[in-house]
Parts: sequence; C-alpha cells; structure tokens
Amino acid sequence: MQIVIDSGVNLSPDLSPEQIADLGIHIVPLVVTLEGQSYREGVDIQPDEFYRLLAEAHGLPVTSQPSAGDFAETYRRLAATDPDILSIHMSSGLSGTFNSALAGAELVPEANVTIVDTKSLSAAPGWQAEAAARALRAGWSKDRVLALVERIGAATESVYTLKELKYLIHGGRISHMKGLIASLLNVKPLIGVEKEGGTYVQLGQVRTFKRALEGLVDLIAGRHAPGSALRVQVLHAFNPEGAAMLREQIDQRFDCTWLPVGPMSLVLGAHTGPSMVGVAYAPAEAFADVP
Repeated sequence: MQIVIDSGVNLSPDLSPEQIADLGIHIVPLVVTLEGQSYREGVDIQPDEFYRLLAEAHGLPVTSQPSAGDFAETYRRLAATDPDILSIHMSSGLSGTFNSALAGAELVPEANVTIVDTKSLSAAPGWQAEAAARALRAGWSKDRVLALVERIGAATESVYTLKELKYLIHGGRISHMKGLIASLLNVKPLIGVEKEGGTYVQLGQVRTFKRALEGLVDLIAGRHAPGSALRVQVLHAFNPEGAAMLREQIDQRFDCTWLPVGPMSLVLGAHTGPSMVGVAYAPAEAFADVP
C-alpha cells in the first residue's frame, strides 16, 4: 500500500526526499499564486523563496487545492504497481483538497483508494502519515493502520498564533468584522483547530506576541499536567525566532520528545502571513507502538 498526501501535510523536516520515497509517501502539491504567477508548492517554489517574494509583493497571495485530475494522475500511476492507496489530507474544513482527492479517486476505478480527512493541518496529519507509512512497512494490516491513524489524530492537538491578521482576513478564514476589530486593537489571537468540522477556532487573544506564545503553552498545560511526557513539534511560517522562543517555553514545562523545528507548508503560510508560529503536541504514549 502506497500513501498519498497533499503539501499542506507537513512531514518532519529531517526526512530527506529519499527517505520519504522509501516510506512510500507521495506528495500532491497545492498551488499558490502571487503577483499573477502560480507556483506548485515544493516543486516550483520553496518556503524561503516564497516569503522573499511575499515581502516584495504589492498584493496578497491566493491559494488553490490540487485538481481532481492531479490526484487521478497520481493514483493511476501508483495503481499500475499497487492498487491499494491510503490518501491522507489536511482538513476539509479549511481546504477543498479532500474533496478533490475524492473526485480524483472516482476517476481511477482500478485503484483502491482509502481517503482520510484528518480534520487538522500541518504537523498533526504529517505525524499520522509517517506513522501509517512505518506501520505498513512493518507489515501491519490496513485496518490496524487506519485505527492507528485515527488514534493519533484523536490524541494530537495543534495551536497557533501570529502577529498580524490581514492574511487571515483576506483569505476568509476568520470573520471579517471580528478580524478587523482585532487588527485595529493590535490583538494577537490564539488559534486552534476543532476536530468536528476541522475549522479554525479562537481560543483566546492577548495584546503582545510574547504573551501569545505564553498563552499557547498555557493552552497545552490546560490539557496536560506540567511534566507530562509529550511528543511535540514547533513549526513556523517564516518566524524562526518566535519558534525558538516557543520551543524553549514548552521545554521548560513538559517532558518533551522533540521533532525538529521547521517551516510549515507555505500554502498555509500564505493564509496566515510570515509571523505564524504553531505547535502540535500529543501524549508520548500514543506513539509507543509505532514501528
């Protein structure tokens, strides 16, 4: 069984392209358009280049999910050697990617595609995809792998903050009026992803970015007692300083198994702006049996 993900699903940044291929993971890119030029994430453009262009741009970026044809092409190519495919995607509540995957699968009847809506984004579905790949390589059955994916999804939470709201407002990801008022007040929101619809929810708001980072750690502490053994990964759009500050604060309060800090999907960054910092976390025991 092969695994397909979209580029809004962040794999660990320490995985090389060769390691990703060895795990049987195939990435279908989302597209970002800036100043009239469209780029396939990870193919035509990398995060550093995107944020350099964004800083120089007069307009704001627009993103689009892969087409059904893009997914069909990938499924058809993989089905030529292995018809069983597990397709794991960012939340249908935040992107049309999941629905594109469903439509793409219908175009390839020779493929046996199981499609998972993670109701999350960035690092959390990346953890699910990598765990599934390792379990499949260890010979686990499909049902057992799907149960593992579901269990990791249920155990993992993600929270984010950012310095400016214009990108979220432009992308329609938050209420325009609420976002406008918060922007005028220079408020920094604490943002989560709820698991029923897989959409952004505001979990709080503060006046400074430093306090926002502290607020994210407090949200983790609201779910897990200080000193708890957690698996943790901090990601950022283009804010390594903020990411380093957040990692240090989390490390002081929990017994952390750390995945490397790295950039989140640039398509997600296009919706949030370069200041976005986020963290995925889960009890370490949820991963105890992952091969």
